[in-house]
Amino acid sequence: MMIVIGIRRASGFFGLLLLLTQLSGCAVGYYWQAGTGQMRIMRGQQPVDKLLQEAELSTAERQRLEVSQEALNFAHDVMLLPDNGSYRSYFDTGERYVVWNVFAAPALSLEPLTWCFPVAGCIAYRGYFKEEKAQKYADKLALADNDVFVGGVTAYSTLGRLKDPLLNTMLAMPEQDFVGLLLHELAHQRLYIKDDSAFNEGFATAVEREGMRRWRLDRGGVDSSGQDFSHDQEQQVLDLLRKTRAQLTKVYAAYMDDAQKRAEKSRLLANLGDDYQRLVAAWQTEGLAGRPYAGLFARGLNNASLSAVATYDDYVPAVELVLRNCDYGIECFYTRAEELGALETDERQASMRELLQVAVAD
Repeated sequence: MMIVIGIRRASGFFGLLLLLTQLSGCAVGYYWQAGTGQMRIMRGQQPVDKLLQEAELSTAERQRLEVSQEALNFAHDVMLLPDNGSYRSYFDTGERYVVWNVFAAPALSLEPLTWCFPVAGCIAYRGYFKEEKAQKYADKLALADNDVFVGGVTAYSTLGRLKDPLLNTMLAMPEQDFVGLLLHELAHQRLYIKDDSAFNEGFATAVEREGMRRWRLDRGGVDSSGQDFSHDQEQQVLDLLRKTRAQLTKVYAAYMDDAQKRAEKSRLLANLGDDYQRLVAAWQTEGLAGRPYAGLFARGLNNASLSAVATYDDYVPAVELVLRNCDYGIECFYTRAEELGALETDERQASMRELLQVAVAD
């Protein structure tokens, strides 16, 4: 996952202070926490090469920092992703997550609420550097009859405006996830379309997956794209979620009173939980250890969390089809993705739906 802080460069923070005088009190508070949180990171980061030479690092920390630099060279040389100096420095946030994202959707709609920011445009979440502030804002939205979901974020992208550092929250991840995250965030620097979170996340995830396939091959592994059981498990869960969203969409559009809609919503979400437990039982029988989205199901799903998953995953098959149509040529793929990004919003969304239909039918 990623969130964008609307600051163009390090000195842009001071320009932001001027902007604050023109905003409402609530807006001032939000941008202030974003700006001060970003400045804390910028001021506290240390060069990775210096840390590797001088710092007293644990074996795990040293290994992960070394891998990060190998992965960056791979990202720039093989995946042709931008090199603006990001991830050549490190910052310890002292927290489990660097940012907490707030997602929300009306109680009887899957259309997510959006918030608009400088640089990033309108996105389907709002980020906070403090968990309590995120939860406070979520509670406020819930009082207005919205479903809410607060999710911790291990990294975010400033879209190349700043040199994003490695974070302790990233180093704690398994190596494959860690390298994939670097590729994902650099992909946002390569292509980002304002006001289209689903397209941006679909593109970044497709780059991440293709990058990880090449990374494994580059390091002497085999192309396991056809044998990745954890990926298969994830797809099974995503299929369940898409099915439930389709059912809920019909319910919310149906001619029935709100009480009936809420009852049907509860029934469908309960069925979704039962279906997931059946999947888990089947995985146990097959000896598969992975439990994708277990945390999400443990917290209980609602319109907000369903919409959040959709934002990050729904367009991935469509973007991967673009990659396949380019015979996995990365330059061709980027060119085609940029052409889609250049379309007007309605035209791009129509094109993505067409690609998705073909991808799902394959």
